[in-house]
Amino acid sequence: MAQKMKAAIFAEKGRIVLDEKPVPEIGPLDALVRITTTTICGTDIHILKGEYPVEKGLTIGHEPVGIIEKLGSGVTGFEEGQRVIAGAITPSGWSHACLCGCGAQDGAGTKHGWKAMGGWRLGNTIDGCQAEYVRIPDAMANLAPIHDDVTDEQVLMCPDIMSTGFSGAETGKIRIGDTVAVFAQGPIGLCATAGARLMGATRIIAVDTVPARLEMARRMGADVVVDFKQEDPVEAIMRITDGRGVDVAIEALGTQSTFEAALRVLRPGGVLSSLGVYSTDLKIPLDAFSAGLGDKSILTTLCPGGKERMRRMQEVVATGRADLSGLVTHRFSLDQIEEAYDLFANQRDGVLKVAITP
Repeated sequence: MAQKMKAAIFAEKGRIVLDEKPVPEIGPLDALVRITTTTICGTDIHILKGEYPVEKGLTIGHEPVGIIEKLGSGVTGFEEGQRVIAGAITPSGWSHACLCGCGAQDGAGTKHGWKAMGGWRLGNTIDGCQAEYVRIPDAMANLAPIHDDVTDEQVLMCPDIMSTGFSGAETGKIRIGDTVAVFAQGPIGLCATAGARLMGATRIIAVDTVPARLEMARRMGADVVVDFKQEDPVEAIMRITDGRGVDVAIEALGTQSTFEAALRVLRPGGVLSSLGVYSTDLKIPLDAFSAGLGDKSILTTLCPGGKERMRRMQEVVATGRADLSGLVTHRFSLDQIEEAYDLFANQRDGVLKVAITP
C-alpha cells in the first residue's frame, strides 16, 4: 500500500479540505520534496470560489519550500536532504516557449488550442504543495538551493508573490527617474512596489485603502499613498503628477475598476503593466485608451519561474535589497489549513500572507 500524506484538496466550489492521499510517485526527471513551509495565494482563493477551474481532488498550492526527499534517476546536480525552493511556474526548459525565452508560457499552446496560465502546473494541472510532500517536475530546471543563512519564511515569497510582483516592474520597463503608480497593495502589489524601487523609480504612488497595507507600502518603497475610499485615485494621481500622469501603472488586483484607473493615469506613451488575474471580461474605455492613438502599451505577465529566477529572487533577499519578512502576518500548521483558508479568503485580522508548516 502506498504511503499516505495529508494534503489540502479541492473538493468542490467553496470547499478546500484537508484529507489523505498517496505520497506522489516520481519519474526519472522529477524530485520528491518534503514541504517545510508553504502558503496560500490569492489565486488559490479564485480556485476556492470556482472562478478558476481545476479538477476535483487536486492538491492545491504552488509556493513550495522544503527538503529533497528523493531524486529521480536522471536528476543530477542535487542531493537528497538539500533545502530547496521551486517556482510556482515550473517550465520544462526545452519547450518552444522556453526556447523562445518565455518559460512561463510553457504548455500554453497545444494542438487543442490555447490554455490559460501556461507553465503553471503545481496546484493547477498537477498536485500542488499544500501537503506534506510534492512532486517537482523537471527538477533540474526548477529546483534552487536555499542559502544556508536564510530562513524558510525569508524565501517563502520567492516562488510566486515576489517573482510576480517584481516582474510587474520589469515588464513595465521602469527606468531611473520614473513615476510609477501601483494599484492595490496586497502581497503582489507590495512586491511590485518594492520592485519598482529596485528598478529605479524615484516617485512611487501606492493605492489601497487598508491602513496597515498603506503603511507596509511605505516600508516597501512608496513615496506617496492614496486611499481610494478617501479620494478618487485618478484625480489624486493626476494632481500629484501636475497633470503629467505616470510613466508606468501596475495593476495588481484583477478588477475592471483598477485596470481602468491604471489606464487613465498613464502619460502619453506610458505602460500599463497588468498582474491581476481577471475573472470577468475587461472593457477598455475609448477615452482612457485615447481612441488607440495615445501610444500607450498594455502588457501582461505570468510569474516567471525556473531555478535561475529563483536564484535571483533569493539574492535580493540574502543581500537585504528588499525585506519582505513583514508580509507573513499569520502562521498555521497544515492541520489548520481550512481555518487558514477561511481567514485568508475573508481577509480578516489584517492578513497579508500565511505561513503553513506541515
